[in-house]
Amino acid sequence: MANSSAEHVHCLIIGSGPAGYTAAIYAARAALKPVLYQGIQPGGQLTITTEVENYPGYADGIQGPEMMIDFEKQAVRMGADIRFGLATKVDFSERPFKVWIDEEKEIRADSVIIATGASAKWLGIESEQRLNGFGVSACAVCDGFFFRGKEVAIVGAGDTACEEAVYLSKLATKVHMIVRKGEDGMKASKVMQDRVKATSNIQVYYHSETEEIVGDQKVTAVRIRNNQDNSITEIPVNGFFVAIGHQPNSDIFKGWLTMDEAGYIQTVPGTSKTNVEGVFASGDVQDKIYRQAVTAAGSGCMAALDAERFLSANAV
Repeated sequence: MANSSAEHVHCLIIGSGPAGYTAAIYAARAALKPVLYQGIQPGGQLTITTEVENYPGYADGIQGPEMMIDFEKQAVRMGADIRFGLATKVDFSERPFKVWIDEEKEIRADSVIIATGASAKWLGIESEQRLNGFGVSACAVCDGFFFRGKEVAIVGAGDTACEEAVYLSKLATKVHMIVRKGEDGMKASKVMQDRVKATSNIQVYYHSETEEIVGDQKVTAVRIRNNQDNSITEIPVNGFFVAIGHQPNSDIFKGWLTMDEAGYIQTVPGTSKTNVEGVFASGDVQDKIYRQAVTAAGSGCMAALDAERFLSANAV
């Protein structure tokens, strides 16, 4: 039985990072009258980023939050309906799809574009959050450039941590890699471990955990504890990178959409299509490889075009 109080929308976009806002721009221009709910962190991960220098069109760089305001303004100018609210439950069993906002408002949508992103996993220490954006980062590709000619530390033991350590080694004078377990406990593939060992300016600290990131207004050092003998070492560094993984924000879609073992939504290669016809996924919630603002924006464009074609083909 239909809920008479439910709002019906043509194209619903869940999430508001580069993927969500780009999808809104394209969907609005295609007269899909998109409604976008921003989620718990309007603007996504870029709102906790300071300087962004690798997004085309910003010749002098731009602050992450300012960039997301630009994206939002452009979407609004095109006619997108941008709203504050968090999608808390979905029912994709039939069309129109049902999505609940803040556990109470029900939306019926002819098409849904998911752009809920992913969240970096953090160590959970106070200094890490206090200095986030002031020398602490969860993205070496995004922020490594700012530490050219300086010493940095990176924590992590998987392939991503090894890849980022090697990437940083080309920019920084020295990379201090902090690994909680021993060499035999590293999750990284042997080829990536060998690459780290072969890089002369990477020093690995096995059996070590981060006690504190030292610094007032910016990172000046990292204090690590050897978990075999409890000895403390303080290493002077200017940057601290966390590479212990990301968590896709996909929990509410479990049971409806096909995901990989880590929870990333799987899409048909070369498209934004999920296993549910009329539901599309874009940005970091379905991309565990690139995770860049520009690739997220590109996939948001794809999702809007896919949604437009779907709605047109189904004469909705």
